[in-house]
Amino acid sequence: MSSTNRAGRPKVSSRETLAEAACELFLERGYDATSVADITQRAGVSRSSFFNYFSSKSDVLWSGLDARIATASATLATLGPAADGAAVRAVLQDVVEGFAPDPLALALRNRSAMGLDEELVREAGVRQARLARVISDAARATGMDEIRADIVGAGHAAALLSSLRVWAEHGAGLGTPEAVLAGAIGTLGDLSWT
Repeated sequence: MSSTNRAGRPKVSSRETLAEAACELFLERGYDATSVADITQRAGVSRSSFFNYFSSKSDVLWSGLDARIATASATLATLGPAADGAAVRAVLQDVVEGFAPDPLALALRNRSAMGLDEELVREAGVRQARLARVISDAARATGMDEIRADIVGAGHAAALLSSLRVWAEHGAGLGTPEAVLAGAIGTLGDLSWT
């Protein structure tokens, strides 16, 4: 028996297959009209396979960015009193480094066609608040006063989420997500780290 006759899909492709099926269905039917059962049926996998990779339908869109934000959060927490603007910006650049078109980028670009306007605003706000908090914590660890730390954290988090949205909406014509983020951080001006 050859290796191509294995039962089921290879684990490596199941996640991508589910994401592709979900995005196709969101475009065809809209986000709200698509169920997890619809996604698994289109992907040809079981419901339990879906939940091996994603905790919810929304997670199909956000899991890649969530993993990057979790890594950034852990890194920011380790900076301690040595945190400065350059170190924080480097961590944020790592979040978008090599960010390739994925389900989130597709959803951002096609949000109205997919019926995702409300979902994306709500869920982007959750990620922005989460990231703002860890950036603010890093700023406070350096002795920055609480209000300035909160404002700096919110500004940097907004720059990151806005950069990804604008990059996804406008496509490759804007360049890389790293370049868009660098420009966004440059607009912070008086909200600089120091």
